Amino acid sequence: MKIRIKGNSVRVRITKPEVTQLCKEGLVQEVTPFVSGSFTYALRSEDVPDLTADFQDNTITVVLPKELVKDWEDNNRIGFNGSVALGDGQNLLLLVEKDFTCLEDRGEDESDNYPNPKLQH
Repeated sequence: MKIRIKGNSVRVRITKPEVTQLCKEGLVQEVTPFVSGSFTYALRSEDVPDLTADFQDNTITVVLPKELVKDWEDNNRIGFNGSVALGDGQNLLLLVEKDFTCLEDRGEDESDNYPNPKLQH
């Protein structure tokens, strides 16, 4: 799982095995250790109406509606997006998507990624 944060947006990309885990178990998470503590980011599926997210105890948790992810591993849907009102006219933008192989080799192990649709003929 990869996370990209910029301003008021959080983007999460997950591999094939992680999509399967999210669909079957309802939770995928990663922990990044630092000298002074750990940072955790997680995807969870729950009975909620919309995509949402929260930050507590050094953990970002993005919550997806169970109804959306129940068959995600078996369909061609790339991902889900949403927006959470933060107050003062601000919104947190959320994007969760399947992780595709890169168009150019970057030296990373991408064996668990989805084939890039731009490379398919």
